[in-house]
Amino acid sequence: MKNVTITVEESALEWARIEAARRNTSVSRLLGEMLAEKMRQEDAYAQAMRKATKLESWGASEGPYFTRDELYERNNFR
Repeated sequence: MKNVTITVEESALEWARIEAARRNTSVSRLLGEMLAEKMRQEDAYAQAMRKATKLESWGASEGPYFTRDELYERNNFR
């Protein structure tokens, strides 16, 4: 673990003190946990984006694509 010095608005520091007391922890540990959680969320999002952009087609079409009218007729429940 590394120690860091941060600059923070007084109102944010007051909130952090109250939140840390509510969780029975220190402000330092609270902020460290919050940063670690943010990092995990960002990593998970980036991983999901990489996976989503690698998606390939479900298969080749065996014929021409349907026209808008053909799709409408096909899904029209009369």
